[in-house]
Amino acid sequence: MGRVNAASVQRVWALTFLLAAWAALLVVGLASILRSAPLPSAGWPEPARPEPLVAPRGAILAADGTPLAISLQTGERVYPMGALAGQVVGYVKGKRDPESGHINTAGERDAGQAGVERAMEGRLGRAGDVYLTLDPALQTFAEEALWRGVEASGAEWGAAIVMETRTGRLLAVANAPAFDPGAPRGAPSEDPRLTNYAFERLIEPGSTMKALTAAVLLEVGAAKLDDVVEAPMRRKVADRTIRDVVQHPRRLSLAQVLAYSSNVGMSTFAERVGARTLTTYHAKLHLYDDDLLPGFRVWAPLYRPPEKVGEVEQANLSFGQGVSITPLHLAAAFNALANDGVYVPPVLVEPAGAPRGERIFRPEVARELRAVLSEFNAPRARLPGYALGGKTGTAQIATGRGYQNSETYAALYAGFVPAGEPRATVLVVLFDPQTSIFGSKVAAPIFKEIAARTLAYWGIAPDSVRLGSGE
Repeated sequence: MGRVNAASVQRVWALTFLLAAWAALLVVGLASILRSAPLPSAGWPEPARPEPLVAPRGAILAADGTPLAISLQTGERVYPMGALAGQVVGYVKGKRDPESGHINTAGERDAGQAGVERAMEGRLGRAGDVYLTLDPALQTFAEEALWRGVEASGAEWGAAIVMETRTGRLLAVANAPAFDPGAPRGAPSEDPRLTNYAFERLIEPGSTMKALTAAVLLEVGAAKLDDVVEAPMRRKVADRTIRDVVQHPRRLSLAQVLAYSSNVGMSTFAERVGARTLTTYHAKLHLYDDDLLPGFRVWAPLYRPPEKVGEVEQANLSFGQGVSITPLHLAAAFNALANDGVYVPPVLVEPAGAPRGERIFRPEVARELRAVLSEFNAPRARLPGYALGGKTGTAQIATGRGYQNSETYAALYAGFVPAGEPRATVLVVLFDPQTSIFGSKVAAPIFKEIAARTLAYWGIAPDSVRLGSGE
């Protein structure tokens, strides 16, 4: 019985071995056939091989993390917010550039050509992200108000800047016409949408400069706000005639000179300090700086060297002629009045760090002027329930033969939001408006709209409904 069982077991093992060997040979044979036989024409296609990834380019983001420029894995640069801060963000030279007809291919990445894309190429090219100081909400408010104002006035271009008073952080830099970096564009020399007018155009400050001239007079003790001078509607300075536009009394105090925006009155007061003092304070306010925002393209100002400023040039400087600066230069200088006399440089890239403040005027000088500029604020810049202050400007654009034959003007408004304890300085510039040349009529309403939406955004209630007001 034991022998039978042993033989049965041996037969089972032998049969198992033979079956296993046969199966192995079958598998090997089938594999060989499949390898050698061509695939039928109707067979499944081979899966597409993934394109090699392009080395990443860093993102550009607003202060709150809103993406303004990001790169896809294919290398394509996209701008999720469209035209929001388009000229500030800039663009890369890529497939959307009809000038070159260039198309990105796998493994290729384009460098920045303008704006932050160009200025921060070093960081972005190493896949580092860049955070800007821009607040998307304030940027939207400024752009919408500016775009409407430029269209309504028929201006050639416009710029609006919102600068945080204490830190110098640029909360909004708006330009018109609008530009979407992700849309087709023309050549830089031909497409007006590409220009960052706030940084890359020179304008004369016009009567906005009178507020700064008054600050110099008060600072050095050459005048007080209630001091009075003779102010006819015109006066001769050397071989030139200075004229006023708005009718006013024959005698004006310094405060009234600001209220009536009198060229005659301001030039008369400025004679008390002289050209050297005036230009020294212009330099302290960085109006002559050719590197105002390091790393970024900001046009250098045009001005007469202080030693060549004569009697006529001094008079012109006192009311904003004879020096050409960018809107950014003017906003930063005017912000010193908002910041109780301390100048802080403009900042666009975070982290901003501690502001590098320079005291230019005593706090009481800045506060007195803000009170005057609020009391005599342009009607179209006023907002019921709030103390807003500022100065209008109408700057004639000089030609090669001076001002006499020029019919081109820039309309300006520079102001504080709010005037008592400002949180921001707002500057509006319209170049060559067609409906009116006066900043009080075309630039002031844009300021008012920006201020109104900004105050609501910040949750600042009107004076009449604040707690403790008794009303």
